[in-house]
Amino acid sequence: MGDNAAVQHANGVLRTINGGLSTKAGFDEAIRVSWQRCLNDFRLDPARLHAPSVIDSNNLKDLQERHDELVEIARAEIDTLYDQISGSGYALLLTDAKGIILTDKVDPTLNKMFRSAGLLVGAEWSEQSEGTNGIGTCIAEGRAITVHRNDHFRARHIGLSCSGAPIRDMNGELIAVLDASSVGSHDTRASQMHTMALVNTSARMIEKCLFLRRCQPYRVLRFHSRPEFVNLLHDAALALSEDGHIVAADDMAVSLLSAPSRASLIGRPVGELFDIGEMELTQLINTRMALMPVRDQRYGRRFFVTLAPPQLIGRIDAQSDRARRPPSERVQIVPAPSVNALSLADLAGQDPQMLQNIRAARRLADTRVPILIQGPTGSGKEVFAKAIHLASARAAQPFVAVNCAAIPETLIESELFGYKSGAFTGARKEGMRGRIQQSSGGTLFLDEIGDMPLNLQTRLLRVLEEQEVVPLGCEQAVKVELCVLSASHRDLREMIASGSFREDLYYRLNGMTLELPALKDRVDAEALIRRFIALEARAGEAVSIEADAFECLLAYDWPGNIRELRNVIRTALAICEDGVVRIADLPRSFQLAKARALPTAATPAALPAPEAPTLQAIAGVNPLEAAEKAAILRAVETHQWNMTMTARDLGMSRNTLYRKLKRHAIPVGEARRDDLSRI
Repeated sequence: MGDNAAVQHANGVLRTINGGLSTKAGFDEAIRVSWQRCLNDFRLDPARLHAPSVIDSNNLKDLQERHDELVEIARAEIDTLYDQISGSGYALLLTDAKGIILTDKVDPTLNKMFRSAGLLVGAEWSEQSEGTNGIGTCIAEGRAITVHRNDHFRARHIGLSCSGAPIRDMNGELIAVLDASSVGSHDTRASQMHTMALVNTSARMIEKCLFLRRCQPYRVLRFHSRPEFVNLLHDAALALSEDGHIVAADDMAVSLLSAPSRASLIGRPVGELFDIGEMELTQLINTRMALMPVRDQRYGRRFFVTLAPPQLIGRIDAQSDRARRPPSERVQIVPAPSVNALSLADLAGQDPQMLQNIRAARRLADTRVPILIQGPTGSGKEVFAKAIHLASARAAQPFVAVNCAAIPETLIESELFGYKSGAFTGARKEGMRGRIQQSSGGTLFLDEIGDMPLNLQTRLLRVLEEQEVVPLGCEQAVKVELCVLSASHRDLREMIASGSFREDLYYRLNGMTLELPALKDRVDAEALIRRFIALEARAGEAVSIEADAFECLLAYDWPGNIRELRNVIRTALAICEDGVVRIADLPRSFQLAKARALPTAATPAALPAPEAPTLQAIAGVNPLEAAEKAAILRAVETHQWNMTMTARDLGMSRNTLYRKLKRHAIPVGEARRDDLSRI
């Protein structure tokens, strides 16, 4: 940018502030107000060029550790957003409430350009530092905003287009900004509306996941006027104390209840909002995934609600809770109506990765974007694909599933492409429409696509590109309307490298990849077990499971994933007596695993386990911090300081666990021999 352009921009800013220059149509009044702040409050010079303010690496590391939970949740959503706008020249940035960039996602080919513009991790983009910009002005205004090229206060930034959206914590305080910025963009202000909508949606997703994570110590009531939205990220959520008072509310709750603010809901008993009492709350807790229709007390509008029990203490402290629970105590399950296929709402649960998958699937269900579903065997890839089909406008059309690993190689060609009469020895007299043609207008699901022979991969690629198929023995192509979902438990990139899978077919099938987590890695495993017991129970018959049997299901490693879980539950319900599942009704491998897990005599080198401190005994921290510290202590002692097992039990990565140990001053390794007794 030349000196003349900088001077002209600076003069235009000053004349606008002083009322000597009329603004163009579409100019956001918030930009003029921001310019006034920059000039009058922060004493910035719009023409002055200076290097960005960047904090040192030690301070950056400490800052990232303080926001590790936020960054962990946001990265998954940033990856999804990046897939949607990749190739558009954008950098995705997550900052703290002061505008310091915590993490980014940048096209590697444009990294140098963004760094030269000052868009790098550790840089501060507050208005005080960089003038009017998408991050700093979003923080100042407390709302989503686009700052397009000449909207920037400082002449140095007029090549940027930035769209920033706020992220708030469970109390409604702005704690972060998600921003999409482009450098050297010549698009119009109107074209930024699409980017702003995507960024704002992603910010709301991050905010909702963060709300659910931080409200885990409480019962969480989720509701919406449309039942299919309940337990998805679009619904409303209220965190309830033990006595039924509201301790936190998200923005959607404020909107659906027509409340003036979050603060107006905090402290009120939930019975003031809905026609619901403690008896109904108890029923909801027992049924977990069940929907209950209620009316709001003010306008009589109908909503559908679910209630999840406390998760932080209930899940992290599950070992100690279950140890105190008598083995004969029974977990009551209310049978759920049988369904032919599970919907996306049925599959959502409360696992962050699955919630991200559901949200992406809903966005893509009515598009022609091909989806590749990856996940271990038995993780429910076909069930997920069928749910995507049911969520689309094609739900009434055929869903045709082809397991490429189950069909003999000699038959897969005829199964896929079909054949005409007499095409080969043994062919049907009338010929056969292939699976591809059968799926036309609906959804074709190619399971275990990595097992398809190479020669057929070439034919399939042509079918997908031309949208036509030539049956065996035919010369005339048949037009088809294809929407393709595919799945594999294998690493297709490794197969490409080894030459066993076509790279061009991979990119044709991989419009977006959704990773299904293994059952042992899901944080909502308990809810899943309850859900499948309810689904497999006979209609109208009460069912329960004894506590030690339920503990076995929770503790098992589930190498067969959800398929194994459903088979075990189905068998146990079939052979149990009086509708009560006992440990004897589970496979012998479960009983042996439980026996191996029983405590053994301590070895001479073992340290005596200290008594877990109560929440009241941990002074100087807030109740949530105290609850987390006590729960982590109990978990690491339960797993004898095995950090891999502890992290899995707590539903977090090892890195996150170590950061939390450091934050709570819990010693690890040799240090704990001296310090553990003082915690």
